[in-house]
Amino acid sequence: MSGAGVLVVGTGQAGFQLAASLREGGYEGRVLLVGEEPELPYQRPPLSKAYLMGKADAAQLRFRTAAFYAENRLEIRAGARVLRIERAARRVLLASGEALPYEHLVLATGARNRALPVPGAALDGVLSLRTLAEAEALRRRLETARRAVVVGAGFIGLEFAAVAAARGLEVTVVEALDRPMARSVSPLVAAHLRAAHERAGVRFAFGAALARITGEAGRATGVETADGRRMPADLVLVGIGVVPNAELAAEAGLAVSDGVVVDGLLRTEDPAISAIGDCARFPCRHAEGAPLRLEAVQNAADQARCVAARLLGRPAPYASLPWFWSDQGPLRLQIAGLSVPHERAVLRGDPAAGQGFSVFCFRGGRLVGVESVNRPLDHVLARKVLERGGGVTPEQAADPAFDLRALAAGSGGAR
Repeated sequence: MSGAGVLVVGTGQAGFQLAASLREGGYEGRVLLVGEEPELPYQRPPLSKAYLMGKADAAQLRFRTAAFYAENRLEIRAGARVLRIERAARRVLLASGEALPYEHLVLATGARNRALPVPGAALDGVLSLRTLAEAEALRRRLETARRAVVVGAGFIGLEFAAVAAARGLEVTVVEALDRPMARSVSPLVAAHLRAAHERAGVRFAFGAALARITGEAGRATGVETADGRRMPADLVLVGIGVVPNAELAAEAGLAVSDGVVVDGLLRTEDPAISAIGDCARFPCRHAEGAPLRLEAVQNAADQARCVAARLLGRPAPYASLPWFWSDQGPLRLQIAGLSVPHERAVLRGDPAAGQGFSVFCFRGGRLVGVESVNRPLDHVLARKVLERGGGVTPEQAADPAFDLRALAAGSGGAR
């Protein structure tokens, strides 16, 4: 590569991992990361858990200290916004007017919270959670808030609900669908999550379309649903999904469809530009090659390693198994593979016994995902099984005597 080296737009998990992997692999050229946030690259998952609970501070969230970047000759432009990509000249233009050249450009621009399209969404007390600044604002509000309404029963909504309930707030979760995490987990796991949150004092309003956020003197006082239900609140957390930050790519003439479109090697149609992480839509081996955009730390980090290997002369199609996790109070949910949609769900373990359980999800008779609640060994073994092709039948999964450990080790899973 020329002296322009690799320019990475985005300083989240994907951007950081790409830079670190390039240096670990022996790349000697320039590596420059550009990000809009003023902080050094940091972990996002703890924001909705340990950080909100006051168990971690900003310094503990950082991937590495400033010394790491200096020692590894990794340049960072924090608090800098990329205005546009000039593909013909192979450079990006910053809002400051500065032009940065690249030999290879990697878009790791991530995603942003989806805005709530109802009256009152701009009232004081209506917050979202994705960045460190948003987490800090939310943590301050939790000090004085008494009643919280969470809009959306997805990962972020339920993680925040668990934290707020543990801190003594009255919590109501408003969800348009009929169960929590309906797009992410099986009905069996959803029912267990709902019951656990309700035991902790969280109330749910399902099938509820939000009509407006009510307010007084510029501050939120509650929410109102389309069917007339009213729920008082002095804090409203909006968690209704994200939108990929694909505008830079679109304005540069690259293909965009719910994210930046890339091929199996994570390349855009411009061979000098790749895209990784939450902003990238790629052909997923574990979804029969269908194009997907995954929002997961695992996906961001593994895609970064894949692109780094290609830039170092070791190209290989991206084929990593997706996996996810969520900590919700005493519950640790871990998902291996893509369990939704599925046609058959097989329970392994007893949810009522309080010792954890797993749900094995099958599509077309083939294992496609395993959802584990407080059963980490199942999750570890399931990842190995799925990476080997998922060679387990529904009948085997339902048999308590079936040896999942042996199957994961390649021994066939005999009794």
